[in-house]
Parts: sequence; C-alpha cells; structure tokens
Amino acid sequence: MRYIIQHFKSIIETYKGEIPLAHFLKTYFKQYPILGSRDRKILSAMAYSWYRCAKGIGNDEMLNGLMARWLTENKLPATPLAELLTDNTQSIPFDLNAIFPYDIPLSDGITKEEWLQSMLVQPDLFIRIRKDMGKITSLLNSQQIPFTFITDTCLSLPNGAKIDALLPPESYVVQDASSQQTGAYFNPKKNEQWFDCCSGAGGKSLLLKDLESGVRLTITDIRDSIIYNLQKRFRQYRHVPPVAHVADVANSHQLDKTIGSKQFDNIICDAPCSGSGTWSRTPEQMYFFDPATLPSFSALQKTIATNVSRHLKPGGRLIYITCSVFKNENEEVVAEIIKAAPEPSRLEVVHQQLINGITHKADSMFIAILKNAGT
Repeated sequence: MRYIIQHFKSIIETYKGEIPLAHFLKTYFKQYPILGSRDRKILSAMAYSWYRCAKGIGNDEMLNGLMARWLTENKLPATPLAELLTDNTQSIPFDLNAIFPYDIPLSDGITKEEWLQSMLVQPDLFIRIRKDMGKITSLLNSQQIPFTFITDTCLSLPNGAKIDALLPPESYVVQDASSQQTGAYFNPKKNEQWFDCCSGAGGKSLLLKDLESGVRLTITDIRDSIIYNLQKRFRQYRHVPPVAHVADVANSHQLDKTIGSKQFDNIICDAPCSGSGTWSRTPEQMYFFDPATLPSFSALQKTIATNVSRHLKPGGRLIYITCSVFKNENEEVVAEIIKAAPEPSRLEVVHQQLINGITHKADSMFIAILKNAGT
C-alpha cells in the first residue's frame, strides 16, 4: 500500500499536463519495471481519478487519504470515485463546481451540472460495426464481454474491453457514439465531391465512405504522419485512399495553392477545439485548462471554416463539427462564419445542435449544417 501511494504522489508531482496522461504513464511505468500489471492498473485509475476531482476537494492531504481509503476498500479500484464523492454517508467535502471554476457558457442542449457530473465518470468504449454483426456479437458473448446496442451499428462496451485480438479488424471501427451520430447528417451521393479539411485520424472520412463508397474524397491535414496513417486505415477497410494533401487550411494562400480552384459539394470541417466534450476521457485536460486559450481556438475555427467555404459549390454544404460543449466554439463561431462568408457565397444554417452523449456515457459534440445559398 505504501509503495503504491509513493508512486501515486510521484506521478502527481511530476506530471504537468504537457502530453496526454496516458502517454506520460506509459513512459513512467517503463522506468519502474518492478510495477506489475495490477500495480499499473491501480496507479492509472488513481491518477485519472485525481484529475477528475482534485480541485473539488482542494485539500491534498484529504484527497490523498481518500485515495488510500478507496484503494484499501476496493483492492482494485472497482467502485467509481463519483459514487464515493456523492455518497452523503462518506462525509467527503466536495464542491462539484470547483473542478471547473470558470464561467464559460455552454451550448444549448447541455447543463453545466450534468456536464460536470459526467467528468467524474469514465466513458464507455464504442465500436461501429461495418459488417459481420452476428460474428462480432458471438465473439463478444464467447468472452463474456457485455455490450449494449446504441443503434443498429453502434455498440457500447466497458472501457478497456480487450477486443483488439478478438474481433476481425476489418469488421469494426472504434469510434465514439456521438462521432458516429454525425454521419446521420452526411447524406452522401455517388460521385459527389467531398472535402474533409481537418481529417485527423480519418474517423469522419471512413464513416462517409462506409455510407457511400462512390463519393470522391479529398482530405487535408497539417501533419504528414496523420495522413499516412489515414491512408493505411483506408486500405485496411478496403477503401481506395482519398486524394490527400499536407496543408494548413488556416493559411488561405496555402489552401488555394493546394486545392486550386476545385469546388466541392460538401465540406467536412471537424475543427480543432478545446476538446471539452471529451474531457471525461481525458480529465487531465480539464485540470490543466487555461481559459485564456479559448479565444485563439474560436479565431482558428472561424478562419478555417471561412477559408474552406470559398471552395463550396452553390447549393453545397459546410458541415461544421467540434468536440466542444462551449458556445463560443460552437453557435458563436457559426454566426461569425456566416458573417465572414466570402462573396458570392451566402451561408445559411440548415441545422445545428449539440449531440449530448452523457446519457450513453459517450462524448459530446456539436454539429452545424450550413448551405451555400449563393449563386
């Protein structure tokens, strides 16, 4: 017990949030090979729980005591920490609002209290079934891995479920339930020209191609390694890799040089953001969040969306997506995009909403469909 607590304190004192906590822990554990798999599991659970609730307790000694008690009572941390914090019989002084003490308006469709409560809970693992549904459910049942159907093709599983070596890799994609839900607004048609301007790992692009393999897809990302991995994923799932360019679409000259005069029927703009809709998975980002960074995100989102909208055909759609719950990255940016739309574009909001994933222990995302009503 003392050995675990010592390592736990060392992790908290050393980690400063510069890299994802998962990467930091992986490197930390390599330095101490004496830590077995059970020890690593305990320390990981304790570290993530610390960043979920530390600011709400405020007293380090009290929090350390809570962690020790939690560990003692559970052997392995099985009881969700949220249950201890909200159990009146435990007499733990906990201020939910203190874990995020900033007055930042949230998008319509989510309350601050429910969002903060979700920060105390580890989200589930979600997969999108591409094919072989019966085989996948049979394999999960054979290993007694519980699952729940969220939609006909979306399954929810316990976080950390060991599926990599179990399920046929070409039959499913790991993708959050809310991310999958954005596909309901794509409505792709064969031979349409699509542009995914901030492709990242390609989750939206793969979803698009699975919905309609006949679309003609172009993607850009600022990172060459990301594009390489995306093309590799496309080949894994038996899709022809898209036309791909390394480009910073926030730079209008670089975008025009890369894309030229090409126009698209639909543009997916999954913009860089604070990621606040995903912080229940990465609570360290909430813990180290600096509200002074938010205006730069909003400005970047507006710039990217405005730049790419110049490559939208009349009647075409700009699909603006963030994984943020903050209004000034969502509805307020959409309003700014409309104001800044270059002639002869005239963007109109067809639909916008926050996809609240809390009920399903999923991420929350924002999506807006803007139509080019210009001539």
